[in-house]
Amino acid sequence: MRVMIVDGQGGGMGKALVEQLKELCPEQPLLVVGTNALATAAMLRAGADQGATGENAVMVNAARADLILGPMGIVLCDALMGEITERMACAIGRSPAHKVLVPVSRCQVTVAGCERLPAADAVALAAREAARRIREAERKTGDA
Repeated sequence: MRVMIVDGQGGGMGKALVEQLKELCPEQPLLVVGTNALATAAMLRAGADQGATGENAVMVNAARADLILGPMGIVLCDALMGEITERMACAIGRSPAHKVLVPVSRCQVTVAGCERLPAADAVALAAREAARRIREAERKTGDA
């Protein structure tokens, strides 16, 4: 399974997702794509296996991914203080990959019915959901 984590700004949320996923699924390779070099570097330091930076990296790798994780803003044009371009948001949104998005109420978006959790708790839930999907895919591959 090709797992891609996308983050911007300082890469803090992506870093936390990498750390938790590596703990839950240590053998799973993780590709990280930052909207800037600082975010990419933070996620690589957290233990990601590969990293890339920028709009083209998001576009190319979103098309290849099976699972994409990141803050909710990665599918919203101009989110993350303008770091998510229209092309990035479209590439992620159009990707056939399943998306596990961490709800963040910073991009003038509120997800109705979504409990407001501290960011650390929301990241932990996203990591557990991703781990569940990774294990499910491994079982299916093993059965084939």
